[in-house]
Amino acid sequence: MNDKPAISVIISTYNRCELLRSSIASLLAQETEGVSFEVIVVDNNSTDNTRQIVRSIIERGATNLRYVFEPKQGVSYGRNAGIESARGEIVAFTDDDVQVSRDWIATIKRVLDEHAEADFVGGKVLPQANGKFPRWLTREHWMPLAILDYGDAPLPISGHNKLGLVTANFAVRREVFQKVGLFSPDLQRVRDHIGSIEDQELQMRIWRDGRKGLYAPELVVTAEVPADRLTKAYHRRWHRGHGHFYALLRSDDMEQSSKGRLFDVPAHLYRQAMADVIQWLKLSAIGKRDEAFENETRLYFFAGFFAKRRADYLHDKPRNLLREIAGFIRSLVGTKKNRNAQEETG
Repeated sequence: MNDKPAISVIISTYNRCELLRSSIASLLAQETEGVSFEVIVVDNNSTDNTRQIVRSIIERGATNLRYVFEPKQGVSYGRNAGIESARGEIVAFTDDDVQVSRDWIATIKRVLDEHAEADFVGGKVLPQANGKFPRWLTREHWMPLAILDYGDAPLPISGHNKLGLVTANFAVRREVFQKVGLFSPDLQRVRDHIGSIEDQELQMRIWRDGRKGLYAPELVVTAEVPADRLTKAYHRRWHRGHGHFYALLRSDDMEQSSKGRLFDVPAHLYRQAMADVIQWLKLSAIGKRDEAFENETRLYFFAGFFAKRRADYLHDKPRNLLREIAGFIRSLVGTKKNRNAQEETG
């Protein structure tokens, strides 16, 4: 352990010690082709046997396994503690419910060596073959499961081709963090909360810095998908949480595409919500409830977004609600008149 490893692998974990065993085992069984690596397990204030399990594996001879305790609750705090402890020039991430392929370490090193222009790389996150998905759970609903598969061809990623990667299978050159910063605690998952976007926000900062990455289909991990995540109730809750975190994010794409706001919610989100209500009703009326569920999840996203923005807006700027609504309607009418005038003069 005196020499610096080429790759530092970080797993931030909270109360999943039994799943963690398999994740660590898949890393320690790597066929590395001579690539040195370390595994840093960050115990994010667990109350189960996480510490004892990791310590016991180390005592049995896993000299490249390290244990770090992070008392501040949240996955961003956990990952950031791992980054600060990492010694490798490449920092890789996976999760405590994931098993990596046997060539995962070697593939990360090879891909980044072959693509000097790439600052980061990610690949497939596939569900473990432990049961069938329900009929409604198509690829359009993979995001809440943190499952990802862009196909079998490598794809460049940049600010011009914004393909999001999943931190269950993600590696970054260390110097990127020195330039763009670490994971944001403001957008992190805490304990069992869902729908967070700390990994997405980090990638957005990387894109804005002009950096490039790569989706490498040969870089594969498999993820445990618990039965409760295969229910519509879980997906509704996830999308509502996702909307809440997006309200905090204030991304340019979301904020600048529309004139007119009500409770600090852009008008285009209201229009999309109305369209989703109409489509949901149409599909439900003819018995196509599985197809209608995609519209329903967008409505849950809107509900989470609206609830967060409205609460913050009224807290910061208490106003007469009727006056607020009237002002919003006037802005929409004015926008429509301007659009019609432009069409007539055009």
